[in-house]
Amino acid sequence: MAAPGNAQSNTTSTQRVKVYCLEGDGKWDDRGTGFISLDYVERSEELGLYVIDEIDNETLLVHRISTDDIYKKQEDSIISWREPEGSTELALSFQETAGCSHVWNHIYTTQRNLHFSSLKLNSEPRELPDVDISNLPKILEIVTECDVEDEMGLSDQMLKDVNFFDNLMNVFDMCEDLEKIDCLHMIFKIVKCIIFFDSDEILEKILGDNLIMKTIGCLEYDPDVPQPLHYRKDLREHVVFKEAIPIKNPMVLSKIHQTYRIGYLKDVILTRVVDDDDDDTAESLSSIIKANKATIVTSLKDDNTFFQELFAKLRSPSTSVESKIDLVHFLHEFCSLSKSLEMELQLRLFTELINEGIFDTIAEVLQIPEKQLLLTGLDILILTPDLNLLRSYLVKPETPLLGLLVVKELMEDFGNTMLEFFRALLASNALSGGAQGTKIMDIFCEKHVPELVDFITASCSEGPGDTSESASRRVGIILNICELLCFCVQQNPSRISFLLQNVIEKVLFLTRRKEKHIVAAAVRFFRTLLSVLDDNVQSYVVKNNLLKPIIDVFVAGGNHDDLLISSILELLEHIRKANANVLLKYVVDTFWDQLAPFEHQTSIHALKNEPCIKSWGPKSTTDPVDMRGNSDDGKSASASSTQKEEANIPNSSEEAARSGRLVDYEDDGDDKTPQQKQTEDSVKGGEKRCRFRVDEQEQCKKKPKLCEGNKNLGAQGGEPDNSRSSDGGNNSSLDEEKDIE
Repeated sequence: MAAPGNAQSNTTSTQRVKVYCLEGDGKWDDRGTGFISLDYVERSEELGLYVIDEIDNETLLVHRISTDDIYKKQEDSIISWREPEGSTELALSFQETAGCSHVWNHIYTTQRNLHFSSLKLNSEPRELPDVDISNLPKILEIVTECDVEDEMGLSDQMLKDVNFFDNLMNVFDMCEDLEKIDCLHMIFKIVKCIIFFDSDEILEKILGDNLIMKTIGCLEYDPDVPQPLHYRKDLREHVVFKEAIPIKNPMVLSKIHQTYRIGYLKDVILTRVVDDDDDDTAESLSSIIKANKATIVTSLKDDNTFFQELFAKLRSPSTSVESKIDLVHFLHEFCSLSKSLEMELQLRLFTELINEGIFDTIAEVLQIPEKQLLLTGLDILILTPDLNLLRSYLVKPETPLLGLLVVKELMEDFGNTMLEFFRALLASNALSGGAQGTKIMDIFCEKHVPELVDFITASCSEGPGDTSESASRRVGIILNICELLCFCVQQNPSRISFLLQNVIEKVLFLTRRKEKHIVAAAVRFFRTLLSVLDDNVQSYVVKNNLLKPIIDVFVAGGNHDDLLISSILELLEHIRKANANVLLKYVVDTFWDQLAPFEHQTSIHALKNEPCIKSWGPKSTTDPVDMRGNSDDGKSASASSTQKEEANIPNSSEEAARSGRLVDYEDDGDDKTPQQKQTEDSVKGGEKRCRFRVDEQEQCKKKPKLCEGNKNLGAQGGEPDNSRSSDGGNNSSLDEEKDIE
C-alpha cells in the first residue's frame, strides 16, 4: 500500500479504529487496529483515508475517497463500503462515536468537492487575488457572489495557498492597528462567508491554535452593530480553563483550549449571524468538539499519575478552599466530557474514579460552606453513569454522604433536578435500584424523613406576611418534599414508618397555610397514602381523626370550583370507590353534618347512598363512632388494645376524648374482607412490589457488531447481511459494534 504523500495534509483529529475485510466465506477478517487520518494519496491530488497500525506504524489501509454512493454509516460507530475495484467489502469500527461522525463528515465534504470539480461548468471559479488591504473589496466580491459550485473551487484555492489564512489575519491585525473600520467590516464579511462554506478542512485550519483568536477577532466587527464587540476579552476573562493540576501533554492542553473557544464560537458568536435554515456549520463545529472531548478524556484517563495527584491534593489539609474549588470544578468538567464516551467506557472510567475516592471527596466538599462548590459537587453525583455505583457507596455504614445530601440540598435548595435525582436514587424496583435501592430507602425513611417533616412543621409557624425571596424558596422546598414523600409511600413496602414518626399529622399541618398549592400538596400526599389500602393505615387515620383538617378546608371553600376543592372531592370519591368501608363509615358518621350543605355535588351525595352505609343505619355524629356497630364495651376495649399493639402508637380513650379522636373499634376475628386479608398477608409476608416506577439512567448500550462473521469489531463476532446491493456487490450491513480491544 502507498504511504501518505507529501502534499499539504488535511489530517483529521486522530481516531482509533479497527479495520475489517469481508472474506469469501462471509466472515469478517480483523486486519488490525490503528489510527485514521485524511490525506492526499501519493502522486495524486485526490484525498484518501489512511489507517496506520498503532504498534508498528505499518499502513493497514489506503482508500481513495470515491464520488460514488458506496459508504454506509451504522450504529454511529461503523463506516463500511465496497471498493469500486475488486468488489472488496471493507469496514472501519471506531472506538468513539464522535470520531466516526468526524470522519463521516470529512468523507461527505470530500465527495461533494469531487462531485462539483468533475462537472463541466461553463465558467471556472474566479481566481482569488493576493491578500492585502487593496484587494479586500475584490476578495469580498468573489466570496459573497459565488454559488455552491464556486464555493468548492474557492475552498480548494484557499487550502492550496498555504499562506492565504495567515496573510488574511495579518491584514486584519494591520487594519485593527490603523483603526480602518471599513476594512474591518469587509474582513468580517469575508470570514463569515468562509466559515459558512462548511469545509471541515478550512474550519480545522482557522480554528487551530495559531488562528482561532484572530478568527474570533474578525467577527467582532459586525457592520450591523454600531460598536465593536468584545468576544476576545470575554474569552480571556470569563471562558478560561484553570489548570488545577498541571497537564503535561501539550496536545491535550491544546484540545482543551480549542474546545472552549469553538464552543463559544458556536453558541455565542455564530448564533447572532447564522441563517435560521443553516445547521451544517453548527453540526460541523459540534463534530469537532465531540472529537476533541473524546481525545481529552481518553488521554487523561490513560495518564496513571494525573488523577492520583488530583485526589491527593483534594485530600491534603494544606490545600486552600480556593484551590479545592478549582480542583472540584476541573473534576466536574472532566466528568461532563466523559459523557461523550461509550457507556462501557464511561462505567470503566467512573469505577476508576471511585477507586481513587471521588465519592469521599464529594462528601468532604458538601461540608464546606461554599454554595457554588456544593452545587458543583452535586452535579458530579448526577453525572454518575450508573446509579448503582453510587448506591453501593451510600449503603456503607461509615459514609455520611446521604445525610449530607438531605441536609445540604433537600432542606436548603431543593430543586427539580435534585428531586428527580433522589427519586431515581431511592427507586427499589428490580429494573433500577433493586436490593440496594430498598436498603437506601429504609435508611432514608428511618433517619432522614423525620428531618424533612420537621422542616414542614417549622414552616407552618412562619408569618403569613413574609414575602421575602427566602420564603418563596422555602415554598418550593416544601412542595418538592411533599412530592418525595409521596414517592416514598409508594416505594416503602411496610409504610408503618410513616405512622410511627407522626409524618401524616405533620404533613397535614400544611392545611393551615394560606397558599392553596401547598394545601393541595398535603391533600395529594394523603391521597397517595390512602391508595395503599393498608389496614394499619386506615386504622391509624380513623383513630387519629386525620381527615378533619382536610374536611375543614373543603367546608371553608366547598362552593369554589378550583383545583384544591377538586382534589378533596377526588379523595372522597376514592374512599367511596376503593372498598374502604371502614374509612367510608368514618367519613359519613363523623363529618356528614359538615358535608350535608354540599350534597348537591355528585361526590358528596354518593357518599350517603352507598349500600354499606345504608346497611349500617344512621349514626349520630355527636357520639363516638363504633366502626363495627357493636356497643359491647368489653370488645371495644379489647379492639382498642389490639390496634395499639398493631400500629405501635400509644393512645387512650381519655386522650381520644380530649383530642376529639374516635374510639377504637374491634375486628371480629376472621370477619375480614378478602381485600383486608390480602393486604394483611402482604404486609406480614414482607415487601410488596411497588407499582410506581422511576426512569433510571439508561442501561449500558449494546455494542454494535459485524454481521455474520466469527471476527468482530471488538471481542465478539457478528453475522453479515447477505443481501446484494443495487450494483451487484455484496452489501453487508454492520448492525452492531463491539468496543475496540
